[in-house]
Parts: sequence; C-alpha cells; structure tokens
Amino acid sequence: MKTYTLLFLALLSIAQVKAQHKLVKDIDFDGKNDTVYVDTDESVIVCQLSSRQYKPLKSQPIEILNQQSGVSSTKNGFEFQNHWMRAGYHNQFRYDKKTKQVQLIGMSRYEFGPANNNGSGESSVNLLTGDYIGNWNFYDNLANNEQGKLVKIPTIKTKLWFNRVYLTGFSDKVYFDFSKRCSGLYYKHKKLIQSK
Repeated sequence: MKTYTLLFLALLSIAQVKAQHKLVKDIDFDGKNDTVYVDTDESVIVCQLSSRQYKPLKSQPIEILNQQSGVSSTKNGFEFQNHWMRAGYHNQFRYDKKTKQVQLIGMSRYEFGPANNNGSGESSVNLLTGDYIGNWNFYDNLANNEQGKLVKIPTIKTKLWFNRVYLTGFSDKVYFDFSKRCSGLYYKHKKLIQSK
C-alpha cells in the first residue's frame, strides 16, 4: 500500500510541474481562449489558437530546456523563460493580426557571473524598434592596487537589429545569437572603461 501511495504522490507532483508550463489566454484577440505550453517531451513551445482551429503551432526544438523553463502571460501576449542557476532568458511573443503569426517581439537576458559577479548584469532588446539597453558589471582585479572591486559599466543604449522571427522558426539559437551580440557590446564598453 505504501508503494502505491508513493507512486501516486510522484505522479501527482509530475502532473503539477507540467501544469506550470501551460498558459490559457486569448492570444489572437478573438475573444476565445487559446493555449500556450512547453512540451517537455519534444522540447518545443506549442501555441494552439482558436483562430487556427487549435491546430498546434510549434517552435523549433530548444536544445537546452531546463526544468525552470515555462510560459507566462504578458500584457499583449506571452513570454517564454528559460533559466539556469546563474543566468536566464526571457522571450516575448505577440500575435500579429496582419500576418496571422505569433511573432517574437523582444528578448532579455541576465547573468550573475561567478562568485565575484564578473560579467553580471542584464540587457534587453525590442525587436520591433531595435532598441537595446544593457546594464553590466565587471570585476576589476587591479582596483585600488589592493583588492578588486565590481565596476558598473555606464548603461549601454544602442540599436541592435535582428531578422523577423515567428514562433515556428524560434529556437534557443535565436537568444544565443542575442547573447553573443550582447557580449560583444559588453567587451567593447568594458575595454573603453579600462582604457580611461
């Protein structure tokens, strides 16, 4: 009897975890609820819209999908998050009435860095306007010639353009590309601070 009770509790906890990956909301603005969820078996985001007779729209496979990943509601759509222990990404999607597609409209990322917080900070990009904002820090080992300190890089504001991405073409490659370009800006501005 104990074994069946433990098995039931284990199955219940798995069901609760899967439920946290589901969002029910009117995404396509037709007054009917739609469903968005993370399919952990296929490692994809699935969106079922009433305007498409609930036929699943699926992202490309997300190679590194963590247990903390999931979807949540935003003002005009939904957000997919994928978190690690000391870093993570947020990806905002909105239904485009003209193309009748679910479009990626923004991305943000954060990092805590190692124990000394070198490389810690956060950034975001609005994919509709190209506006990028980054707030980053680096650990300066040579500060005060005694012990290092965390140095804040002045807020980075620039334009960063990406090709248009719809849910069906989205994968973690999209936000890893953002991360790479963001890192380039970080090192460029860090070098400017260190050269002063």
